[in-house]
Amino acid sequence: MKKFKMPDTYIIIFFVVVLASILTYVVPVGKFEMHKVTYITETGAEKTRNVPIPGSFQYELDENGKELIRGIKFFEPGGEVGFSNYIFEGVTSGDKWGTAVGIVAFILIVGGAFGIIIKTGAVETGIYSMISKSKNSDLIMIPVLFVLFSLGGAVFGMGEEAIPFAMLIIPIVVGMGYDSITGILLTYIPTQIGFATSWMNPFSVAVAQGVSGIPVLSGAGYRIFMWAFFTIFGVVYTLMYAKKVKKNPESSIAYKTDAYFREDFKAVEDKETKFNLGHKLVILIMILGMAWVIYGVVKEGYYLPEIATQFVIMGILSGIVGVAFKLNNMTINDIATSFRKGAEDLVGAALVVGMAKGIVLILGGTSADSPTVLNTILNSVANVLGSMPAAFSAWVMYIFQSVFNFFVVSGSGQAALTMPIMAPLADLVGVTRQVAVLAFQLGDGFTNMIVPTSGILMAILGVAKVEWATWAKYQIKFQLLLFTLGSVFVLFGVFSNFS
Repeated sequence: MKKFKMPDTYIIIFFVVVLASILTYVVPVGKFEMHKVTYITETGAEKTRNVPIPGSFQYELDENGKELIRGIKFFEPGGEVGFSNYIFEGVTSGDKWGTAVGIVAFILIVGGAFGIIIKTGAVETGIYSMISKSKNSDLIMIPVLFVLFSLGGAVFGMGEEAIPFAMLIIPIVVGMGYDSITGILLTYIPTQIGFATSWMNPFSVAVAQGVSGIPVLSGAGYRIFMWAFFTIFGVVYTLMYAKKVKKNPESSIAYKTDAYFREDFKAVEDKETKFNLGHKLVILIMILGMAWVIYGVVKEGYYLPEIATQFVIMGILSGIVGVAFKLNNMTINDIATSFRKGAEDLVGAALVVGMAKGIVLILGGTSADSPTVLNTILNSVANVLGSMPAAFSAWVMYIFQSVFNFFVVSGSGQAALTMPIMAPLADLVGVTRQVAVLAFQLGDGFTNMIVPTSGILMAILGVAKVEWATWAKYQIKFQLLLFTLGSVFVLFGVFSNFS
């Protein structure tokens, strides 16, 4: 019997687009009335958001007064969205601050900057030097990195910032005898565990609490315990996985694709290249650059445009050092060609970001005050939830937020769209609004690790050279574990009247 081969990520997204297109011929479109809510952030600043009014949903009607079903056309001229337009419209949607065009540009530019750094050979040479001088350092590195990245997700919503760290850490862990999956488990996964269990994330829990009408940062004690629990769980899981892979490298789902990183590392071993002053200067530039990125994000609110520019500066400075010290026989032209090569390596990941955004555009977008299929789905789920018992209703909220995250990956966007509907529903079914927020943040954060519509995930998989289908096959078991444990926390919140 012929072994089943997982389809390419592009093929999977295409069939999801087909399914979304079919939905537009079945589900009528509708919209909500909107109003502004004001809330106080954790820093004492006053913020306002435009959110849906509960119970204000209305179907869009056609000229005959019937519910409008707006089936997507195969082709749309004039910059409109059609079935066949989904790639271009997806890639060019948004702005420089987010999905899709902002993240596409960010992936390509950061990839190019790292292409220059990789060309110097400093990363591989540094890894070889570190491994040859240290023993069991990985047993310390894994838990420390996991906790730090989890804190980043919990405190300032670290997400896109994990992409360049993955570019650095994945080759290191492969060189240490692990695999690129271990690198993802050490970078992106902890940021999303921190994001999902945060007590102060300004982009998810703070927005959700603000628009739900409960004090921002309330319920912190329960959430801090939850963060510690899931972070420890993640550390143990990663250590067990890493130990298994190191013992039997061929057991890794990424063993074949990791050959790319192993060959680079083997070339350094074969040359027996010394870790000289030039290599050390490049590593110093990277360390100082990463520190600058973290400072900029935490203190100055830097985001995609600023972070991408910071990495361009790091790349150019590394290239200058590489030419001056003749690292890997670098010439000035190699700075340009290696930038281009680094960007080329991530073109596939960048395109996936746009394709995934195309799914949401096919369904009409995520604007609550425009007639869309997603608004109709949100209203239908809300109506069903209103007739359920408290505990079951809270659990279904968790399931709904997990599924809805496929379409609205942005934490603040999902909070602003769903929480004004879910918070009053929680009152009706006898669940505290704090539990409704809990269901949102767990559903939103955990599924970020698997949904192909997450631009950050697809970028990091591109860095690791792992197909989404391959990753999903591995990740589904971890998702089930997280979902089961998340359900326990949601249900305990119901029974303990968490408020």
